[in-house]
Amino acid sequence: MTSVLDDSEIQRVLAVMAHPDDVDFSSAGSIAGWTGQGVEVVYLMVTDGDAGGFDDGITRAEMAELRRDEQRAAAKSVGVTDVRFLGYSDGRVEATLDLRRDIARVIRQVRPDRVVTSSPERNYQRIYPSHPDHRAVGSATLDAVYPDARNPYAFPELLAEEGLAAWTAREVWLSGGPSADHYVDVTEFLPRKLAALKAHASQTAHLGDGLEEMVRAWLGSNAAAAGLPEGRLAEAFLVVNTT
Repeated sequence: MTSVLDDSEIQRVLAVMAHPDDVDFSSAGSIAGWTGQGVEVVYLMVTDGDAGGFDDGITRAEMAELRRDEQRAAAKSVGVTDVRFLGYSDGRVEATLDLRRDIARVIRQVRPDRVVTSSPERNYQRIYPSHPDHRAVGSATLDAVYPDARNPYAFPELLAEEGLAAWTAREVWLSGGPSADHYVDVTEFLPRKLAALKAHASQTAHLGDGLEEMVRAWLGSNAAAAGLPEGRLAEAFLVVNTT
């Protein structure tokens, strides 16, 4: 089993996700725990989520603005105030060199010990986390962590033109993939996770009370896989040591 850094060793976490709400579905409970311990957490959303929602009465530009606002509100529910957006097109993300550079830039700016992102692997047991944007962002983020952000000769313009020195993130946590080797008990943070998810009203309001039922079901399944007592809830990750 991969060794996992103790939270006491972590000063900063960077969560890199494709769309507003991805981080809240995957990791909001864990993040609430980290911020409660004084860990600084920064969100980087690759798209504005302009292809999401169910309302034909607003433009895609208006949807993007709404989803940015929803993500900022959701972040506050779990103690995060620094939320950044790269503005890539929702539904069209590819793991390009440009995306790798843009993520490496933020890694060098934030200088995180831990990076949280989506799995680049397709999950055949549960297809929803395997949106192509999720997989592309997971792949680009792993490449940005290793080798891009730590190599001073990768994207040299980041140092020469922006003064951003190389930085080594010590581990990456992958969510939504076909396998997990680390579970975080988030039972006490369920209300804050639900508050974050409900902040994404354009995506979750139609679920009503079914949202909590759905969240409890999959977090309970994670907890069972982790061997936690009945009634506990957990978020699941595959942890990659990158040092």
